[in-house]
Amino acid sequence: MYQDKMDIKTPEYVSLQFQLSGLGSRAAAFLIDQLILWAVNAVIIIILVIIMKNETFLPIFFAENTIPIAIVIIALFIINWGYFFAFEFFLGGRTIGKKILGIRVIQENGHSITLLSSFIRNLMRIIDSLPTAYLLGMIMVFFHSKHKRLGDLVAGTIVVHERKAKRKKKLSPIEKEIENRGLSKNELSIDEWALKSFGMKDWKLLSTYVSRFQQLPVSERNALTKQISDILLPKIGLGVEEKDEGELENILLVLYLILRDEWEFEI
Repeated sequence: MYQDKMDIKTPEYVSLQFQLSGLGSRAAAFLIDQLILWAVNAVIIIILVIIMKNETFLPIFFAENTIPIAIVIIALFIINWGYFFAFEFFLGGRTIGKKILGIRVIQENGHSITLLSSFIRNLMRIIDSLPTAYLLGMIMVFFHSKHKRLGDLVAGTIVVHERKAKRKKKLSPIEKEIENRGLSKNELSIDEWALKSFGMKDWKLLSTYVSRFQQLPVSERNALTKQISDILLPKIGLGVEEKDEGELENILLVLYLILRDEWEFEI
């Protein structure tokens, strides 16, 4: 009945996966937003009552007591409807409640919600709130495979959990050395056949060299670099004679990055 995750291919042909927000998180976010709106409504009504009881506060054109009441009713409608519309559009699909709960509204294509979608989605709240207390909307969210209420269906939107930023992995000393040298796997172009020519013995030799790389005295490291280069580099069609120790070190470190993906988890 539920589809907790949704794969989306954007118009730029980028595949994204989102975790859909269900009834529980959406209801909790809505309750927070409603508490905020109730507080604002209460303040406005209190101000109206104070004004109505003190007729000296009323401007001349408010001589009829029904006029301020009508204005407040219109203002409350605009605030209660405009709150969701404005926050969702200007804050990237997040109201205050959604931001606290870590959810947001987006387009079905993975893009941020548009002005028109936000307008339509929130205009449909009038129907979703029927017959009372958002009963229709809650039923729709509960039973729909993508947890959509009627407003989402019409506007082409979904509510998803925010994608948490991944913590940057702590680099090992050798990874810091490689990063400081500005090296990456793109430095070497190795075809599939050349890659398959490396075996477990080659990987162990290279990984041992890399693990000892920073501890070895320069003279020993240069000698070891030359020996290992003579064994491994011909397999990828590279000569050794015309390269100095620094170039050979860089090539071996890049080769380590490439082979690590193939052999690191092998037994």
